Amino acid sequence: MTAKVFIDGEVGTTGLQIRARLEGRRDIALISLPEESRKSRLARIGAFGEADVAILCLPDAAVHEIAPDLRNMPVRVIDASTAHRTDPDWVFGFPEMAPGQRERIAGAKFVSNPGCYSTGAIALLRPLVDAGLIAPDHPLTINALSGYSGGGKSMIAEFEEGRVSGGFVYATGQKHKHLPEIVARTGLTRKPIFVPQVGQFAQGMIVQVPLHLATGGPAAALAALEAHYASARFVEVVERAALGDRIDPQALNGTNRMQLTVDGDPETGATILIAVLDNLGKGASGAAVQNLDIMLGLDEGAGL
Repeated sequence: MTAKVFIDGEVGTTGLQIRARLEGRRDIALISLPEESRKSRLARIGAFGEADVAILCLPDAAVHEIAPDLRNMPVRVIDASTAHRTDPDWVFGFPEMAPGQRERIAGAKFVSNPGCYSTGAIALLRPLVDAGLIAPDHPLTINALSGYSGGGKSMIAEFEEGRVSGGFVYATGQKHKHLPEIVARTGLTRKPIFVPQVGQFAQGMIVQVPLHLATGGPAAALAALEAHYASARFVEVVERAALGDRIDPQALNGTNRMQLTVDGDPETGATILIAVLDNLGKGASGAAVQNLDIMLGLDEGAGL
């Protein structure tokens, strides 16, 4: 059986990447609107009505506008925006996050795709909070470096047209849109300090969490990650040496993989948690396709 999929917002950065991963698949039939109809509410509602699953690649405001219409339609929905990542009526689309999460995604009508930064942060922190190595109210700092594609069309244009030279730090006021989902999905009760940076490269990402672990240090953190992701298909826990002397944020570009590792000083307990992923892969379009496959009962690696 061929599943019908409608990507609402298929010409945006994430939508284009999802479409590229789905084109040519015999188990997926893409529903596409002509350019002149892409902003027509009536045409879009018709496409939603025809689809088995719709993927929303829209700004938050546009998602909030259309979401009420989808509640009474049979179509199942994956939202790639920020709009529903802490909404209890939407299942969080990070299959590896916790036991049973994949099953919840498989049976869900509404699935919210994680953000790119939060995918790395949650992947690192949730297992350590669950294992009792990090107290929920522990004061944490998250540092992250992303390619400029994570900023959407306007930031991509700034870099590719030469209006930005080098990278920059931003969102230092601690209002970044990924912070609420990081708190909600890690089990933390205290909001971390988050310092994101954009580099002079298109895509790729490193997320780092420095902390002091009084019990076990780096070895305990690595063991907790290894236990949590022992059977994960797309999340790999590796020894620090496997990433080389200099960690490359672009190492996993074009994939749905994420690599996690731990470094630090066993004598002092100083520990650095590190995640490497493609912000447009496991951090966006790859995750959406993985969730789509799970929802349709298909091979989870199809298109990835």
